[in-house]
Amino acid sequence: MKRYLFDDDHEAFRVTVRDFYVDQVVPEYTNWERKGVPPRHFWKAAGKLGLLSIQVPKEYGGAGRGGFLFNVILTEESRRAGIELDSFRMHTDITMPYFLRVANAEQQSRWLPRLVGGDAVAALATADVGAGCDDKALTVRAIRDGRNYIVYGSRTLACDGADADLIVTPVTTNPAAGRDGLSLLVIDGNSPRLTRGPKLDKVGPRTRGLAMLIFDDVVVPAENLLGEEGRGFSYLIENVAQERLSIAVNSHATAVKELHDTIEYAKDRKAFGAAVSSSQQTKFLLATCVTDIEAGQSLLDRALVAHESDELSAADAAIVKLFCTEMRDRVVDRCLQLHGDSDDMPQFHPIFAAYADAGLSPTYGASSEVMKLIIAQSLGI
Repeated sequence: MKRYLFDDDHEAFRVTVRDFYVDQVVPEYTNWERKGVPPRHFWKAAGKLGLLSIQVPKEYGGAGRGGFLFNVILTEESRRAGIELDSFRMHTDITMPYFLRVANAEQQSRWLPRLVGGDAVAALATADVGAGCDDKALTVRAIRDGRNYIVYGSRTLACDGADADLIVTPVTTNPAAGRDGLSLLVIDGNSPRLTRGPKLDKVGPRTRGLAMLIFDDVVVPAENLLGEEGRGFSYLIENVAQERLSIAVNSHATAVKELHDTIEYAKDRKAFGAAVSSSQQTKFLLATCVTDIEAGQSLLDRALVAHESDELSAADAAIVKLFCTEMRDRVVDRCLQLHGDSDDMPQFHPIFAAYADAGLSPTYGASSEVMKLIIAQSLGI
């Protein structure tokens, strides 16, 4: 169905992004997967094209364009190109808002030019081992010591943690205050006594740079505190709708890509002397996928319109994430059935890599069960 979200500026941006991915990312993407992180020259090239600076004010080198739709294009075109850029979304969709909305003028002048130009990679370290999605259960502590904070505690899982330069880290500054004792610090990736564990083997996207971070009395200047002490939980909550919307966009774009590739494959593949696409079972299976995707697109686009007007509620973000992430896995599962068990390696058919990732997207940004709880709470039950 026709979409009505994007104007001419968006479509011109889409062409630029598509060409960038095809020319500069796709040819070397396999090497990225082996290394586990995008190379530094990718960030510099993206910065030069203005892909990292869309919402950043012009005085800091950005484009000063409001809205999230340009970010949507970045994600949709990456999936169209057959590449997974979770670390890119972590930088632009999930971490950048803290620098734009919470950081003060001095902090913005210090950090935004580096983030815009690709000289610094940003990450958000919010998942302690054992804490899951419960921000109140984070175990990293910070003690104020004059003009510094001393940060210590358990290991923290962080997407981009293996390579990030500026790490937005929730820390407990007042253990007795519960969620009101959580604060946000920006920790320099080169800080003494900050140890990065080895890149972790994982199921799911292979260029996320997932690593454990060990804080062993890391000294962080007090001027690196984002916002007010004790308000970290509220700052995290303010961006959670966009985070979940970003996950939904990526999941939906993945489903679109896998369906497109499967349709082409079914036209070419022969079984018992006829194209797989000629059977009624194949037609019904693909028709079901299309219907699922179109339903997700309508739901997603409504959520994007609401988000552009700053009207997307936590419950609505939960609805769209719940549907799109689970829809993605349904579509991938159906598409896999049409490939059979021959040549079941990602080198031959990317659907097998997508299937290996299946089941994970509903867990990102909190699980489907958490989404259902949020939705139920909005119903007053």
